[in-house]
Amino acid sequence: MIRRATAADVPAILALWNEVIAQTTITFTSTPKTEAQIAQIVEAQPVFVPVLEGQCRGFATYAQFRGGDGYARTMEHAIYLDAAARGHGFGRELLDAVQDHARGAGAHSLIGGISAENAGGLAFHMAMGFAEVGRIPEAGHKFGRYLDLVLVQKHL
Repeated sequence: MIRRATAADVPAILALWNEVIAQTTITFTSTPKTEAQIAQIVEAQPVFVPVLEGQCRGFATYAQFRGGDGYARTMEHAIYLDAAARGHGFGRELLDAVQDHARGAGAHSLIGGISAENAGGLAFHMAMGFAEVGRIPEAGHKFGRYLDLVLVQKHL
């Protein structure tokens, strides 16, 4: 089941996001999120969560790609799933929910910024109709290494 996130989901989203930050190069961010930051995102942005066995097992959200009115119809999304939620189709359902909501809000395209090391994330986006539109060598730095960023896009 996919539903909109509520304040009750903040602790689960926080735990997952901070685990991804601490242990992976899926995100180049190295500073843990705070509960207040997650609560603000849940309040200000559309955030969708998959529920498995009564528990929030991930999230997806989107926001404007860059500041300024010229980018008002281009959104950037994020999707994170915990290990228990993978392989159940939640990624597809979450991305569908984000795309549907963004389209309904007038968005023209959706951008994903994906670590080149995240082969699974790249393959998932290609399977969902995204196209690689750019690659920025050594755009990120984490765990003492430089990391490439792959930009993918889908017109809605």
